[in-house]
Amino acid sequence: MAEHQLTIANGRVLDPVTGLDQITDLHLIGGRIVALGPAPLGFEPQRLINATGLVVCPGLVDLCARLREPGLEHKGTIESETRAAVAGGITTLCCPPDTTPVIDTPAVAQLIRRRAKTRGQARVLPVGALTKELAGQQISEMAALKEAGCPALGNANRPIRNTRVQRRALEYAATFGLTSFLHPADDDLSEGGLVHEGRVSTQLGLPGIPEAAETVAVARDLALAEQTGARVHFRGLSTARATEMLAEARNRGIAASADVSAHQLFLTEDDLYGFNANAHVIPPLRTQRDRDALRTAVASGAISAICSDHRPHEPDAKLAPFPQTRPGISALETLLSLVLELVADGVMDLSSALARVTCNPAAILSRTTLGRIDVGTRARADLCLFAPNERWRPTPEHWLSQGQNTPFFGREMHGRVRYTLSNGRLVYERNCA
Repeated sequence: MAEHQLTIANGRVLDPVTGLDQITDLHLIGGRIVALGPAPLGFEPQRLINATGLVVCPGLVDLCARLREPGLEHKGTIESETRAAVAGGITTLCCPPDTTPVIDTPAVAQLIRRRAKTRGQARVLPVGALTKELAGQQISEMAALKEAGCPALGNANRPIRNTRVQRRALEYAATFGLTSFLHPADDDLSEGGLVHEGRVSTQLGLPGIPEAAETVAVARDLALAEQTGARVHFRGLSTARATEMLAEARNRGIAASADVSAHQLFLTEDDLYGFNANAHVIPPLRTQRDRDALRTAVASGAISAICSDHRPHEPDAKLAPFPQTRPGISALETLLSLVLELVADGVMDLSSALARVTCNPAAILSRTTLGRIDVGTRARADLCLFAPNERWRPTPEHWLSQGQNTPFFGREMHGRVRYTLSNGRLVYERNCA
């Protein structure tokens, strides 16, 4: 049987890696991009996608998305959440190791990859656990986890309290060339806190998490990274001071990077008024100053990636009194639109913004074949086609994630995905009729 041939015509093809930005055609055979511009001799597409007015960019790479499977399927599944991911243009996502069971053995990592291959729409990369059971006591079997397909290691939202164990974990991960994903929070300073410690926490009578909970952890881990030479990645910075510390360390040559959750670039502690449970997140929403500093750090490249930090919940998880609600936002379907809103706000240009959700996170994972548009190579085509000027409002009726816990319902969004190709296969198509 002849391989499927597809043409994407008249789109604005934009690849942050190469600097490509032009209106042209893409031609695919068997899921691979074989030509840019004129079609190859004898090329006869079975399908033509008219991309006039659309941007054609690499599929998005998301560094943190909880799919809830295995263990918490009442909140979400690999099938439901990857369906939501491709609707948001995301073709590769990392799931943290705090599943049930924990991703601390090759068997669990392989189970997730196998289920994603048979039931999922997007590529799922499991992040292996730094320590067994995420308990912070014994380091995990890192070589076996890497062999099982884990591109990075982390301890999810459970910081390693013992600094000696943390050092050994970083050293051991470094011997296998693995980046360590670190949750920048001091467990003792964070313990019992729900929201940012400050004006709003005082007014609402809610226990706070101080800025120092993040900066103390960042200081410790930067010192350990410098001592060990390990590559560390801070998963979800939230404070202005932490971004300054990271920039200083990077200028000294420390191998450190960071991402920020998209909602931290738009929401602040003021969004908690009315005890808004959908604004209950960890790390907590901080001040306007912190939000502005995060935007500046993203624009400068000090923070090199933006992620969804997707955490779907069942309705009951957000309906209890605020202190009993579960933290997190269902965020896959709004990631691209929020990134495009940064462009509309003048924070950065379109190519730079797309780099924060495509090639930059791919580089953090050392998966440089992802997050880019390759022509004439063995790399499969991961592509997102979106209408940059289309406005839309998320509603529960059209939400694909199993979790509907988002503070962005009803908010006007910038740009909307029309088509997504994952691994050369058309996995999402929005009917505009």
